[in-house]
Amino acid sequence: MTFTPRTPRVVAARRLQRRREREATGRFLAEGPQAVREALARPRTVRELFGTPAALDRYADLAAAAAGDDVPVSEVTEEALAALAETVAPQGLVAVCEHVDVPLETALARRPRLVAVLAGIRDPGNAGTVLRTADAAGAATVVFAGEAVDPYNGKCVRSSAGSLFHVDVVRERDPAEVVVAARAAGLTVLAATGHGTDDLDDLADAGRLAAPTAWLFGSEAHGLPAELAEAADARVRVPLHGRAESLNLAAAAAVCLYASARAQR
Repeated sequence: MTFTPRTPRVVAARRLQRRREREATGRFLAEGPQAVREALARPRTVRELFGTPAALDRYADLAAAAAGDDVPVSEVTEEALAALAETVAPQGLVAVCEHVDVPLETALARRPRLVAVLAGIRDPGNAGTVLRTADAAGAATVVFAGEAVDPYNGKCVRSSAGSLFHVDVVRERDPAEVVVAARAAGLTVLAATGHGTDDLDDLADAGRLAAPTAWLFGSEAHGLPAELAEAADARVRVPLHGRAESLNLAAAAAVCLYASARAQR
């Protein structure tokens, strides 16, 4: 049987494009073969796999992996897949997944050496890119704090390129609580800000980046709230050696996280 846009299971899955429905069900959509592959590698995460006939044939290994884990594999029409996907040119696969976030105390109990805290970052593309970068730099935990975007927003999931399924994702309403808990777990808390009093290169040269660290990143539009930056152990600026006024959020986060990763290695 090939499902259409009106098939009840497709209709139910499509509702997961809305945050309210994701929160109510504890499920979200992961689109494309890369996201599906990484989701399937995380046990008990995928609940259903939708695919067009062509995509299920092209990615037969993913369909077989899903079936081997007793995950329903549902063939859908091109129209049904287009309804489930949020991209202009979908790649034929969409998975229904369980939320993967864990409590803050659970993530910190695993003694991560590098943590990225996204404080009030509302742009899903930026948030997903920072999550991907944190994963690449070896961060074990990424915290979505305060009024941050939903990590299960479709654009955020796509921008993470599968990294959503690799790290401990935490959602915490109070950013100040994240700072307190991180410090109690033995992490140095550093606030990334263009107006910081400490230069990133100076901290690296002084060996201050080798300790387990939680980096605080604020939104591109507004930066970190002043009170949150003041609560950190240091306020750090990325040095600008050319004439650029500033770095965008994703670039600044990459520089800071990789500086820590190098120092810790």
